[in-house]
Amino acid sequence: MKRLLALLAAFAVGAPAAAQTEAACPALLQHTVNRLQDDKPQPLCQYSGKVLLVVNTASQRGYTPQYKGLEALHGKYAARGLVVMGFPANDFGGQEPGDAKKIAETCFNFYGVQFPMFNKISVVGANTHPLYGSLAKATGQAPQWNFHKYLVDRQGRVVASFASDVKPEDKRITAEVEKLLAQR
Repeated sequence: MKRLLALLAAFAVGAPAAAQTEAACPALLQHTVNRLQDDKPQPLCQYSGKVLLVVNTASQRGYTPQYKGLEALHGKYAARGLVVMGFPANDFGGQEPGDAKKIAETCFNFYGVQFPMFNKISVVGANTHPLYGSLAKATGQAPQWNFHKYLVDRQGRVVASFASDVKPEDKRITAEVEKLLAQR
């Protein structure tokens, strides 16, 4: 019996890291999306165990200054486990018409964004990215405009949805973030 237990323990330790990671990765995060700055594929499973604020962004017009608030929120809570994730989308009013280089310039150079930004995707319609399809299904709320925010807990469950006009520094968001960060 001891030998069997030792063999099982050795197998578990020797299991491929990818298999261990996938098993621990919530279904919501089982997607790979290319990074904005270098177009390298990024498995979203790397954010398992973090509190996530997932935001569809745009570089032109009204809500774009929210990048500053998102960066401030990320900076304030990143050490405790919050990750803000930006997904540029051109689904509303053509407010994200540029290519990755132009979007990156706006995010990184003009607004000083340091949180993860990904390549442009669709967040509504026939070509909705599966991540956004899951977020909308979980909340019953698809984005109605740019800078819609979804809050996801450490277990990968969508716990809240905030309309575009709710700023990142709004107490409704910060209170929920602090509550989720306090949970393990």
